[in-house]
Amino acid sequence: MTNHWADIANADVILSMGGNSAEAHPVGFRWVMRAKERNNAILISIDPRFNRTTAVADYHAWIRTGTDIVFLGGLINYLIESDRYAHEYVREYTDASLIVAEGFGFEEGLFSGYDPASKTYDRQTWNFDMDERGFARRDPSLQHPRCVFQLMRQHYSRYTVEQVENICGMPGDTVVQLWELIAQTSAPDKTLTILYALGWTQHSIGSQIIRCGAMVQLLLGNMGMPGGGVNALRGHSNIQGLTDIGLLSNLLPGYLNLPSANLQTYADYLRTRIKQPLVEGEVSYWKFYERFFVSLMKDWYGDVATAENDWCYDWLPKLSVPIYDILYAINDMTLGKMTGAFCQGFNILAAFPNKAKVMDGLSKLKYFVIMDPLTVETGEFWKNFGEYHDVDPSQIGTEVFRLPTTCFAEDDGSITNSSRWLQWHERSAPGPGESMTDTEILGEVMLRLKHMYQEEGGAFPDPILNMSWNYKVPTYPTAEELAKEYNGRALVDLTDDSGRVIRRKGELLKDFSELRDDGSTACGCWIYSGAWTEEGNMMARRDNADPYNTGNTLGWAWAWPMNRRILYNRASARPDGTPWAPNKAFIWWDGERWTGADVPDFPLTSAPSQGVRPFIITQTGGGHFFACEWLNEGPFPEHYEPMESPIDRNPMSPNNPLAFNNPIVRVFEQDRDSFGSNKDFPYAATTYRLTEHFHYWTTHARLNAIAQPEKFIEIGEVLAGELGISAGERVRVTSKRGFITAVAVVTKRLVPLEIDGRTVHQIGIPIHWGFKGVAKKAHLTNTLTPFVGDGNTQTPEFKSFLVNVEKIGGAV
Repeated sequence: MTNHWADIANADVILSMGGNSAEAHPVGFRWVMRAKERNNAILISIDPRFNRTTAVADYHAWIRTGTDIVFLGGLINYLIESDRYAHEYVREYTDASLIVAEGFGFEEGLFSGYDPASKTYDRQTWNFDMDERGFARRDPSLQHPRCVFQLMRQHYSRYTVEQVENICGMPGDTVVQLWELIAQTSAPDKTLTILYALGWTQHSIGSQIIRCGAMVQLLLGNMGMPGGGVNALRGHSNIQGLTDIGLLSNLLPGYLNLPSANLQTYADYLRTRIKQPLVEGEVSYWKFYERFFVSLMKDWYGDVATAENDWCYDWLPKLSVPIYDILYAINDMTLGKMTGAFCQGFNILAAFPNKAKVMDGLSKLKYFVIMDPLTVETGEFWKNFGEYHDVDPSQIGTEVFRLPTTCFAEDDGSITNSSRWLQWHERSAPGPGESMTDTEILGEVMLRLKHMYQEEGGAFPDPILNMSWNYKVPTYPTAEELAKEYNGRALVDLTDDSGRVIRRKGELLKDFSELRDDGSTACGCWIYSGAWTEEGNMMARRDNADPYNTGNTLGWAWAWPMNRRILYNRASARPDGTPWAPNKAFIWWDGERWTGADVPDFPLTSAPSQGVRPFIITQTGGGHFFACEWLNEGPFPEHYEPMESPIDRNPMSPNNPLAFNNPIVRVFEQDRDSFGSNKDFPYAATTYRLTEHFHYWTTHARLNAIAQPEKFIEIGEVLAGELGISAGERVRVTSKRGFITAVAVVTKRLVPLEIDGRTVHQIGIPIHWGFKGVAKKAHLTNTLTPFVGDGNTQTPEFKSFLVNVEKIGGAV
């Protein structure tokens, strides 16, 4: 979230799109209802299904799954051409005025630099026109034909009401009505908040959908504003923490990058990561990248990491592929390239696409270790569970070890929620039986690995043998020790520019502004610096005082970065430092410093006259409409059809088959024949969650199993009538990868949509049931889903794929 849960109550319009907020986040949804009660806020729900969010929405529309960019791109076109965007905000706080270099282009669905052989882009033309000093040229009038604003205007001029109606299946009058409601929030005294979840993320163009939403908010002037922002509703309580702390395979803690194979030297690595300002006078906070990296390596390797050995840079693995994630890992398993695997708190057999491929990969390992508090499907993949998991255990040679872990309530620690809040909790009870905490298990594994290297040697022992492991009980690092470690500490006395000592050797750092690139500080995660300081555990605070009545309770827990609750909050004031509107006053200049309801996302004493812009993390100081290097498909989001589409062309680029699907989508060669056609599988399917169940866990809980006992699918009344299916009858749902059986729920919540000259029916499939737990056994939903990833994050396309449905009889 760029804002936070309680801040939703400050919104005037709420767009719930790409997520069923009320169903999947029922506790957080109270802030949506608070906004409706307090502000008469308008709630708009756009979803393939009429759902629980829609039930309390003021306006709703059905949409074909996977077509969100068309609606949002059309909205961008509407805002520009109807002159309903926030002029001053766009001119002063975005890259709209920057001029793009000659050579950049777009034609028939592809941007300049595309190589169809490698299915990659050479992005050299995706750059700004630079002057002789190395700064981007600008046109404050926004009239230059190559300025970002005009290029964006030209790009989205194709996204008309007619195209939205044709591709999304949304009536044109409904489209315009929704756009007009959203356009109201370009006024200084109104804000829109966007709430999305996996309905945007889990597509082959998921990253670009999300960025398109951010572009809408920049046009409306809603980024950094109370009740504004683009807010991701996480599916787990600590998914935010997972990405923060570096558990994605291409990241180090704090969103630092693991080096790629072409960056063999430390100097080359820094050259690609340090981002100097592209506009004169701007901050570009990533120019301090070396401070964060060196402090991390000092935390990991202590005195061994020195300037002379490039802070042990050579010890880091170098990625030979863009993201060696779970898709790559499973693919390598199927090719026999992997000996064994650890699976920690992750039910991959149920949670990752194409169950048959995952099963094949697991079956080819020599050993497999699962760490989980429950006996989940992944840990028992080798057992036969009849029709729902029909395998022959004698044919599976994988040796499986189960290490039972405690759950979060059985250990101390912090949870980082969607709002970026780190909230400390204390153990409520010890774990049952032989269970151990994840930290304890991993501590034991680390020490035994180290002992084996010491006793037996190995090809590359240095990173293990030299890892700092200075915990009171080496086999069980405590949550407090780990928290202080990721906060960071001084390794020598730290002084300011005047020579005054600001931090004694051994003291915990106040925040990441005290980090140094000379090896004098250690910090396990720079964005978390400030969470546990010399003043104590900031995450354990429980002061809910709200002096400005904005929902900002700065004394409650701690938020990264710097305890800031709304990112880019300098943008909540005009360039002269005054609030945009009295009712939206949040951060302002008091004549000497920035003050207000939040920790300013800005140098405190940087006067408005100095002209530094709000988006201090970017190289330009502005929010970006034009993505020079961040995303792989192009600088502007463009619509591409899902890998399995119910139509035969991409209406946005009908004459170019290379632009039918995402041109750089992540597909493995052996999976290219695993995609179905709409001739054999005519219905578009999407997956979702229910309030009564939490992923695959609560099918182990009897009360949840009573509330939702059995797997079902939702099918619209019209399609059910065509197929002769009645409510309660059993059906078989089939994709190119396999089939599941379920009970049919015949409903008005799904309606046929007219798409590009044909009628498209959509099927809704909940994810929760499997062959473990106390609920009724069922096929895993991901039996059906394709093994394909987003072109940037590799996130699987769970939200849009093709199926067939047939009645098999036997009403329940």
